[in-house]
Amino acid sequence: MEMTEILNKNLMKTNMNAKSKDEVLHELAELLLANGNITDIEGFIKDIYAREAEGQTGIGNYVAIPHGKSAFVKDVGVAIGINNEEIPWETLDGKGVKGIILFAVGDDVEAAKDHLKLLAMFARKLGNDEVVANLLQAKDQNAIVTAFV
Repeated sequence: MEMTEILNKNLMKTNMNAKSKDEVLHELAELLLANGNITDIEGFIKDIYAREAEGQTGIGNYVAIPHGKSAFVKDVGVAIGINNEEIPWETLDGKGVKGIILFAVGDDVEAAKDHLKLLAMFARKLGNDEVVANLLQAKDQNAIVTAFV
Protein backbone atom coordinates (compact mmCIF):
# COMPACT_ATOMS: atom_id res chain seq x y z
CA MET A 1 0.00 0.00 0.00
CA GLU A 2 1.47 3.31 -1.11
CA MET A 3 0.47 6.85 -0.14
CA THR A 4 -0.49 7.60 -3.74
CA GLU A 5 -2.86 4.60 -3.75
CA ILE A 6 -4.69 5.64 -0.60
CA LEU A 7 -5.00 9.39 -1.19
CA ASN A 8 -8.31 10.10 -2.92
CA LYS A 9 -9.26 13.69 -3.75
CA ASN A 10 -12.95 12.75 -3.39
CA LEU A 11 -12.22 12.15 0.29
CA MET A 12 -10.61 15.53 0.97
CA LYS A 13 -12.18 18.74 2.15
CA THR A 14 -10.44 22.05 2.82
CA ASN A 15 -11.75 25.32 4.23
CA MET A 16 -14.03 23.48 6.64
CA ASN A 17 -15.88 25.49 9.28
CA ALA A 18 -16.66 22.75 11.80
CA LYS A 19 -16.98 23.91 15.40
CA SER A 20 -16.59 20.51 17.08
CA LYS A 21 -15.12 17.03 16.76
CA ASP A 22 -18.61 15.68 16.07
CA GLU A 23 -19.23 18.13 13.22
CA VAL A 24 -15.93 17.38 11.51
CA LEU A 25 -16.35 13.60 11.89
CA HIS A 26 -19.83 13.79 10.34
CA GLU A 27 -18.62 15.93 7.42
CA LEU A 28 -15.77 13.52 6.67
CA ALA A 29 -18.01 10.46 7.13
CA GLU A 30 -20.38 11.96 4.54
CA LEU A 31 -17.49 11.95 2.05
CA LEU A 32 -16.75 8.31 2.89
CA LEU A 33 -20.42 7.37 2.42
CA ALA A 34 -20.70 9.23 -0.90
CA ASN A 35 -17.54 7.51 -2.13
CA GLY A 36 -18.81 4.04 -1.17
CA ASN A 37 -16.28 3.42 1.62
CA ILE A 38 -18.84 3.10 4.39
CA THR A 39 -22.46 1.94 4.51
CA ASP A 40 -23.79 3.90 7.50
CA ILE A 41 -22.61 7.22 8.93
CA GLU A 42 -24.01 6.89 12.46
CA GLY A 43 -22.81 3.31 12.93
CA PHE A 44 -19.36 4.20 11.63
CA ILE A 45 -19.08 7.27 13.86
CA LYS A 46 -20.21 5.24 16.88
CA ASP A 47 -17.26 2.89 16.23
CA ILE A 48 -14.90 5.88 15.90
CA TYR A 49 -16.08 7.23 19.25
CA ALA A 50 -15.58 3.81 20.84
CA ARG A 51 -11.93 4.03 19.80
CA GLU A 52 -11.70 7.68 20.94
CA ALA A 53 -12.78 6.51 24.43
CA GLU A 54 -9.68 4.26 24.59
CA GLY A 55 -7.23 7.13 24.16
CA GLN A 56 -6.60 10.40 22.43
CA THR A 57 -6.14 10.49 18.67
CA GLY A 58 -4.84 14.06 18.59
CA ILE A 59 -1.16 13.52 17.86
CA GLY A 60 -0.17 17.15 18.44
CA ASN A 61 0.83 19.89 16.03
CA TYR A 62 -2.89 20.59 15.36
CA VAL A 63 -3.42 17.14 13.78
CA ALA A 64 -5.69 14.24 14.77
CA ILE A 65 -5.95 10.77 13.26
CA PRO A 66 -9.31 9.42 14.45
CA HIS A 67 -9.77 5.78 13.54
CA GLY A 68 -11.43 2.60 14.60
CA LYS A 69 -12.36 -0.73 13.15
CA SER A 70 -15.95 -0.80 11.94
CA ALA A 71 -18.32 -3.33 10.39
CA PHE A 72 -19.80 -0.40 8.45
CA VAL A 73 -16.64 -0.07 6.32
CA LYS A 74 -17.00 -1.61 2.88
CA ASP A 75 -13.73 -0.35 1.40
CA VAL A 76 -10.65 1.05 3.16
CA GLY A 77 -10.42 4.82 2.85
CA VAL A 78 -8.84 7.89 4.37
CA ALA A 79 -10.84 11.11 4.57
CA ILE A 80 -8.80 14.25 5.19
CA GLY A 81 -10.21 17.54 6.38
CA ILE A 82 -8.58 20.90 6.94
CA ASN A 83 -10.59 23.12 9.26
CA ASN A 84 -10.22 26.90 9.14
CA GLU A 85 -10.24 27.26 12.94
CA GLU A 86 -8.76 25.11 15.67
CA ILE A 87 -11.40 22.87 17.26
CA PRO A 88 -11.29 21.25 20.72
CA TRP A 89 -9.80 17.76 20.71
CA GLU A 90 -7.94 15.56 23.16
CA THR A 91 -4.31 15.86 22.01
CA LEU A 92 -0.82 14.96 23.17
CA ASP A 93 0.23 18.64 23.31
CA GLY A 94 -3.00 20.08 24.72
CA LYS A 95 -3.71 22.13 21.59
CA GLY A 96 -6.80 21.82 19.42
CA VAL A 97 -6.94 20.39 15.92
CA LYS A 98 -7.16 21.82 12.40
CA GLY A 99 -6.06 18.81 10.32
CA ILE A 100 -8.13 15.64 10.62
CA ILE A 101 -7.17 12.36 8.98
CA LEU A 102 -10.05 9.90 9.42
CA PHE A 103 -9.29 6.25 8.68
CA ALA A 104 -12.10 3.94 7.58
CA VAL A 105 -11.09 0.31 8.05
CA GLY A 106 -13.16 -2.84 8.46
CA ASP A 107 -13.24 -5.06 11.52
CA ASP A 108 -11.83 -8.29 10.08
CA VAL A 109 -8.28 -9.68 10.25
CA GLU A 110 -7.23 -8.37 6.83
CA ALA A 111 -8.55 -4.92 7.70
CA ALA A 112 -6.50 -4.95 10.91
CA LYS A 113 -3.34 -5.32 8.81
CA ASP A 114 -4.43 -2.40 6.59
CA HIS A 115 -5.15 -0.37 9.71
CA LEU A 116 -1.61 -0.84 11.04
CA LYS A 117 -0.09 -0.06 7.63
CA LEU A 118 -2.11 3.15 7.36
CA LEU A 119 -1.20 4.28 10.86
CA ALA A 120 2.49 3.65 10.24
CA MET A 121 2.47 5.31 6.82
CA PHE A 122 0.75 8.48 8.02
CA ALA A 123 2.70 8.61 11.31
CA ARG A 124 5.97 8.64 9.35
CA LYS A 125 4.77 11.55 7.21
CA LEU A 126 3.21 13.47 10.09
CA GLY A 127 6.44 13.25 12.07
CA ASN A 128 7.86 15.79 9.61
CA ASP A 129 7.03 19.39 10.62
CA GLU A 130 7.22 20.56 7.00
CA VAL A 131 4.60 17.99 5.91
CA VAL A 132 2.31 19.11 8.75
CA ALA A 133 2.77 22.81 7.92
CA ASN A 134 1.98 22.19 4.24
CA LEU A 135 -1.03 20.06 5.17
CA LEU A 136 -2.51 22.66 7.52
CA GLN A 137 -2.05 25.41 4.92
CA ALA A 138 -3.62 23.36 2.10
CA LYS A 139 -6.35 25.30 0.30
CA ASP A 140 -7.43 22.51 -2.07
CA GLN A 141 -7.15 18.76 -2.64
CA ASN A 142 -4.03 19.08 -4.81
CA ALA A 143 -2.21 20.83 -1.98
CA ILE A 144 -3.17 18.03 0.43
CA VAL A 145 -1.78 15.42 -1.96
CA THR A 146 1.39 17.48 -2.49
CA ALA A 147 1.91 17.71 1.29
CA PHE A 148 2.01 13.90 1.55
CA VAL A 149 3.85 12.81 -1.60
